Amino acid sequence: MTSNLDARITAVTGSTVVIEGNDIDTDRIIPARFLKHLTFDALGDHVFEDDRKQDRARGVTHPFDEEARRGASILLTAKNFGCGSSREHAAQALYRWGVRAVVGESFGEIFRGNCGTIGLPCLTISAEDAKAARAIGAADPAAVGEVDLEKGVFVFGGREFPVEISQSLRDAFAAGTWDTLTELLKSADDVAGTAARLPYLNGFHAG
Repeated sequence: MTSNLDARITAVTGSTVVIEGNDIDTDRIIPARFLKHLTFDALGDHVFEDDRKQDRARGVTHPFDEEARRGASILLTAKNFGCGSSREHAAQALYRWGVRAVVGESFGEIFRGNCGTIGLPCLTISAEDAKAARAIGAADPAAVGEVDLEKGVFVFGGREFPVEISQSLRDAFAAGTWDTLTELLKSADDVAGTAARLPYLNGFHAG
């Protein structure tokens, strides 16, 4: 897990929240009107905002409104989750709500990348196993699972499901180098030194 002292992410443990349906795009995860927020801080309050409102109007409780799901850290999804626009707010909204890992059949590529840059691993699982895992999670909100990035497994409901993540992301999470801004700040002296040697940053002009 991530902490202020150690950015390495090798496993995520916690209860689950389940979202059914394929092709859930980033506009559903966080509607466009919330993109004008100056910071990401409050986005967790509005994740799946319109879906939740529609469910309440129909007398149905959306998974992200279920009291028993509060504190869930693993999101279980289906196919092509996070497709659509490239807004980084979608990843931020899920993270601010409390999600620390997403397990699904497939993901929008840009969404998966945006999640990786904030320390939110997205792991793929076979369609059959994804269906089984979602069924376990839906039936028991208190069930605790563990996503083990190093072993490539999701242990849940007495079962061990194989999951996959790209080697580059796995390595970045394991080494704690997924936070590119922090890595840049660590090298601030080197960056300043390089900048000082560049003529076009120091008022010199060729010819």
